[in-house]
Formats: sequence, structure tokens, C-alpha cells
Amino acid sequence: MTVDDVADVRTGDKGDTAIVAVFPRRSEMYDAVLNAMSEDAVASFLGAGVTGPVRRTPMRGVRGIVFEVPGLLGGGVTGSPVLDGHGKCLSYLVATMPLPGLGHPL
Repeated sequence: MTVDDVADVRTGDKGDTAIVAVFPRRSEMYDAVLNAMSEDAVASFLGAGVTGPVRRTPMRGVRGIVFEVPGLLGGGVTGSPVLDGHGKCLSYLVATMPLPGLGHPL
């Protein structure tokens, strides 16, 4: 199972930091997704472009999980040599992240 099987993902940017928000579609999946998407798991999945610790903020009121991922945008919108300086394509990449231990979506 991947993030895309159970959640919607949105991304944005704050300078060189990618902001990734994950919203499980069903409330009963929130805790399982939260447990599967630790800071270390997300950093490992996104790879070598991550330049510092990933920060995760659970937002139970809106059933969302927000990740701040430093360095992933290669300098940010105006300074990045990469094609996607805003990080908008990262939502698709994060959606492909496997969620070990989760069965089929409810």
C-alpha cells in the first residue's frame, strides 16, 4: 500500500524548504498513516536532497500531517537549478511512498 491508496497530498515551498501536507481520506486511517510516516521514513524516502532534519506536525483537527523538508528545493524558486523549484511535483512523489504494515484501505 502507498500513501496514494489512502490519502491526498499537497506541496508548496518556503524558500528552500518543501512543505508537504498529507490528508488521509478516512478518519480511521489517520493514526496508521501518522505512525507509518515518521520524520525518518519521509527523509529516507525523499533521499539525498534533504539537507536537515524533517519536521512533522500532526494536525488532528483537520486530519492532516504536515512535513517541513529542508533543502529539497535546491535553493528555492528563484535560486533553484532544478525544474520544479516550487516542489509541486513532490506531491506525486510522496504519494508513491510505501506504507509498510498497512493492509488494504478501509
